[in-house]
Amino acid sequence: MKRLFVLTLLSSIFIVSSCTKDVDYTQLDEDIILQYISDNNLNAEATGSGLYYEVYSNGNGDVPNINSIVTVSYKGTLTDGSIFDQSGASGATFPLTNVIQGWQEGIPLFSEGGSGILLIPSALGYGNQAIGSIPANSVLIFEVTLLNVD
Repeated sequence: MKRLFVLTLLSSIFIVSSCTKDVDYTQLDEDIILQYISDNNLNAEATGSGLYYEVYSNGNGDVPNINSIVTVSYKGTLTDGSIFDQSGASGATFPLTNVIQGWQEGIPLFSEGGSGILLIPSALGYGNQAIGSIPANSVLIFEVTLLNVD
């Protein structure tokens, strides 16, 4: 009887797990980002990696590279508008090598003094890892101002 129960349970688990399909987060994120762009009347451009951005103000200073240390004033939100992180007005300073891939690619799109928005697919953010109040597989929205480049 116990063996029959175990075999039934195992076969049920197999059936349920074989019915689930892998989610294509690349396409799902793209759809979410395009809907966000439409809903918010953005004029964002794609980079080809899945990242979208819009420059609000060009700035007139240096352009960072992956080896730069930057100071950025930012607000990070999920697509529902909930804020998960933000800097103070004086910004936060960090090496670009120490941040998510979306920032490594996105921050160099701005010159010092420039501002705009980064729409980061989950693969360029935290992927399938939940971090703090950020759920796994989340698209991240960052409003940024690049204050300084070293």
